Amino acid sequence: MIVSLAMQSLGVGIGVFVGILIGLGMRKRKGNVEGLLAGSVVLTALAAGALAMAVMMALKYVSG
Repeated sequence: MIVSLAMQSLGVGIGVFVGILIGLGMRKRKGNVEGLLAGSVVLTALAAGALAMAVMMALKYVSG
């Protein structure tokens, strides 16, 4: 059950991770590191992607 929900929600998690990675990477190059987890773009993008995937899994579980 959990694996099925994870596989169905993986695209959302990857999409958010890549989008945040690009956006925050450009922002950090300009010198703005405010709001990053431990000053890391990758860590912040990973956390956002994981959160988006968890929310999508919950939505699929409730609606399914």
